[in-house]
Amino acid sequence: MMTTTQTQLTEMLRKEMEQEARTTRKMLERVPEDKYDWRPHPKSMTMMQLTTHIAELPSWVSMILHTDELDFAAAPYQPTVITHNGELLALFEQSLESGKADLARAADEDLLPTWTLRNGDEIYSATSKGEFIRITFSQIVHHRAQLGVYLRLLDIPIPGSYGPSADDPNF
Repeated sequence: MMTTTQTQLTEMLRKEMEQEARTTRKMLERVPEDKYDWRPHPKSMTMMQLTTHIAELPSWVSMILHTDELDFAAAPYQPTVITHNGELLALFEQSLESGKADLARAADEDLLPTWTLRNGDEIYSATSKGEFIRITFSQIVHHRAQLGVYLRLLDIPIPGSYGPSADDPNF
């Protein structure tokens, strides 16, 4: 049920966020704790870096709604330190709840102002807040796909995402 401030766009984004969270949660649950330092290539993130980033991304919805920009030069990324899967999943759930709560309070007009991602003078993106929330969802899916490759290379079964997988035929 929509609140008085919530409208079609925010409701659509909230539903998408919840749908993607189900798949993301299934992927994060399969991360082997003894492989946190593993990476498939020297240029790749470690399993811990990748999964922490995935777990934190839903909180970007709150950041986007409450700020006008993120400047990496002024606020370098400091990932949350996790030591086990319980902390990883708790971080994800906390991040998800924060993003969902702020999105539930937002109205379509809150999605219209420009939001900028930059590193000092270098602008990576300057789009509406609504567009950058969608970009954030795309980043979650993108990094989740990377995690799927990591898990496959470690011979860990991959859960279905939008339907069955080779390891999860009954979805």
